[in-house]
Amino acid sequence: MFRLWCKLIDDSRHIVKQTTIVNDNPSVNRTKKIFDGIEEACVSFDLGKPIWLDANVKEFKRHSKVRFNQDNFIEHIDFSYMEVQVIEED
Repeated sequence: MFRLWCKLIDDSRHIVKQTTIVNDNPSVNRTKKIFDGIEEACVSFDLGKPIWLDANVKEFKRHSKVRFNQDNFIEHIDFSYMEVQVIEED
């Protein structure tokens, strides 16, 4: 089972919204599960998909966790950042 935890965090570091995305499909690779999970979370948050910058890719490779702030979104966001973390892998 693959689980991805997505959270919207405000300026005082409180969770505004959160969701856990589960993908049980063993034929899908890790990268696809991550991108699909982020897209599903953004739909549930009514939010545009973030843009991956080089710093985001490096952070995610090191920690299996990444933060997307205003620089990663085209539209204005009303939270401080979105954090995405892999919490369980096959």
